[in-house]
Amino acid sequence: MKQFLELIGFLALAQGVLGLVHEFTDWHVGLVQRLGFLDGYGVYVCIALIALAFALFAAAASRGRG
Repeated sequence: MKQFLELIGFLALAQGVLGLVHEFTDWHVGLVQRLGFLDGYGVYVCIALIALAFALFAAAASRGRG
């Protein structure tokens, strides 16, 4: 379960960072810009993905103890 949480956290972090790169440099990377219903909210979604990634990393770390 710890490895699954870390994998999902890494994917969320990667998509969040790639989405921010897309928003600020106009490179066509990441999946956030490909979802039409998120138009205009890209930066907020990317920040939320990065926060989710850190929460998943913290949950994975707490599962590893004990």
